This record gives sequence, C-alpha cells and structure tokens, in this order.
Amino acid sequence: MSLIVALDPPEGVDGVKWCINLINELDGVPKGFKVGLPLVVKEGVKGLREVASVMDTELVIADLKLADIGYVMSLITKAVANAGVNTVIAHAFIGTEGALSELTSICNELGIKLVLVAFMSHPGAVRVMKKVFSDLLGIVREINAWGVVLPATMPDVVKAGRKYLGPSFKILAPGVGAQGAAPGDALCAGADYEIVGRLITKAENPSKVALELIKKQEERVRACRGL
Repeated sequence: MSLIVALDPPEGVDGVKWCINLINELDGVPKGFKVGLPLVVKEGVKGLREVASVMDTELVIADLKLADIGYVMSLITKAVANAGVNTVIAHAFIGTEGALSELTSICNELGIKLVLVAFMSHPGAVRVMKKVFSDLLGIVREINAWGVVLPATMPDVVKAGRKYLGPSFKILAPGVGAQGAAPGDALCAGADYEIVGRLITKAENPSKVALELIKKQEERVRACRGL
C-alpha cells in the first residue's frame, strides 16, 4: 500500500470537521495523510492537533514547505510535533548551513521524519528546479533526510532521483489524479508513495475511490515489473 491522501479542505467548510470526517471514512485505507498550510493557517495548531488525533496511520505529515532560517523552522517544527505530526516537509533550496542543518537536528531530537522538496509537480517547476536538480538532491543526501518530494507528473524526474539517491531514501510523489499523473506511474519510476488529493477528497465515495486507486497502483506495478 503506497497511498498518501492530501487533506485540503475546500472553502466555506469547517476544515477540522471536514478532515476528521474524511479520515474516519478512509479508516485503514491510506498509508498516511498530508495536511497542508491552508488548514494550519485557518485552523491553527489546535485544529491541526484535532485532525492529527484521529489519524491512525504510519505517516502524519505537515506539508508546510518550510523555507526559512533554522531557528524559525525549528520553532514551527516543535509546534506541529506537539500537535501529533510525525513528518514535516521543507524546501531543499534553502541549503544546509543556518537552515536545514538546524532543522535536521531538531527533527532528530523530536523523532520527526524530514522530507525535502527537490522538484514540484506543476509545469512552472521545470523553469528553475530542473537547472539545480542535482544540487537539491545533493542536499537531500548531505543532511540524510528521511525522504524527498518528486513529481508523479514527471516520471523521468522520479527515476533520476532514485538513481542519484539510491534505495535508502523515501520518494513521495504528488500529482496523481487532478494534475494528470496516472496511479502507479511514479511507483514504477522508483517512488515509494504516491500522494493523491482531489481525486479522492472530492469523490462521492472517497473510500471506494481510494481502494480502486490502490488496485490500479498494484496492477500498474505488476505490469511494469513483469510480475
């Protein structure tokens, strides 16, 4: 099972209730849930704590895409860790000294998994991130991050990331569904998890869609690996 569900409540709803209802409906289906910055800004750490408290999954991810000096990121990480988060996402481009080196230390101290963004799933990411992709992967390896975000919409990028990093780093691949990537393509390219949001969260029956998606992942992986 390689599915992470992105929880991004639509406008005009109680974000905490919306997330909790969806988490309960998907009980036992995904490997983890990813909560984004819009929910945290709107509902605060208290709301995040309420949402995280009902997640009985391996990964409880705060996707804040941290990109600041180490001191500030450490304060933020401590706050979300106290809310029940066990994984945080930051940007690799901010570098190590005075930034990711400090964040790594606090994550290790708190037992938090650190995931770095080395490439994004939208078309505009190619303009800059492609030019510095090797440098960003080098930072992921230098600080020994738990994982890296690479786009399911660009399987070649996932494949290149896996080749560079080897098997010990986890690859999380967003972009399946609404952004156009097919279930299982990123897994075949070397990803460990595919992140899916609107395809599941906007469905009339999210649990059914999630189970069907996992089945498609498994079928695609069996086909690409000749199993």
